[in-house]
Amino acid sequence: MAESLIDIRKRIASTKKTSQITSAMQMVSASKLIRAEQKVRGYQLYAAKIREIVTHIASTQLSLLEEHGHVSASDQVLVDFHDMLIERPIRKTGYLIISSDKGLAGGYNSSILKATKDMLAIDHASNDEFVVLSVGGAVADDLRKSGIEVAFEIRDLNDQPSFTEVSDIVVKAIQLYRDGAFDELYVCYKHHVNALISEYRAEKMLPLTDLDSHEAVGYEVDYLFEPNKEEILEILLPQYAESLIYGAIIDAKSSEHASRMTAMKSATDNATNMINDMTIQYNRVRQTAITQEITEIVGGASALEN
Repeated sequence: MAESLIDIRKRIASTKKTSQITSAMQMVSASKLIRAEQKVRGYQLYAAKIREIVTHIASTQLSLLEEHGHVSASDQVLVDFHDMLIERPIRKTGYLIISSDKGLAGGYNSSILKATKDMLAIDHASNDEFVVLSVGGAVADDLRKSGIEVAFEIRDLNDQPSFTEVSDIVVKAIQLYRDGAFDELYVCYKHHVNALISEYRAEKMLPLTDLDSHEAVGYEVDYLFEPNKEEILEILLPQYAESLIYGAIIDAKSSEHASRMTAMKSATDNATNMINDMTIQYNRVRQTAITQEITEIVGGASALEN
């Protein structure tokens, strides 16, 4: 009986230490989430401004594309269309998949993997129809085990990644698109809604078909171009596309921190419940032992009296 009590005390002490660790990890993740959300809000201001400028400069090309739905020979003579604005026949599709390198984030990585594999199975008849790039190693490793090649990847990102840190894969994705390795690019990641909710997204990043020439009508700023619109767009459009991909990466980081915070809170709550249950068990065993001892003492005293 004494050994059982000792075992229960050891389990209670061990579980308390675990709950202290998970509680600390929860607070750390909460702090990281706050900083990540601040970074996303700052990015959104930048993204809105660069979208405004790009739409204003490319308004002529966008108007013709919206009017005809394609680039005709006569349009091409009149306007120098940028290749990142034009839709082309889809021979291959590129996917940039964003996951985590670390665990202890609940179902964060597994849900991304499942949604991505389901999407690839539905949209493609064979692996030759798409190219995969990866941010984070968790999903990349699982895809390789499934026989899906990962053409390029980066790992071990900081909790608050800078653009410089992810520039290799961002620039690589855009260069592969412009070189014709694939004809459209989707970024697949978990979008951060709030601390409890995230949703899987597969957003089309290239070509830049979501730009609307009508947005430029309300802009009050009239730009002076030096040297000319075409040369400016050659620099600005890739930067805009890069910013979209970077925005998805920091959004995914927010979702990762939120998932890890929620997972650690759940682990802490479970540990607390286990401690309560084991404490009740300990008290019952202890009470049984005390009762047994009293019974034995009473029985011994009665034997002496007789």
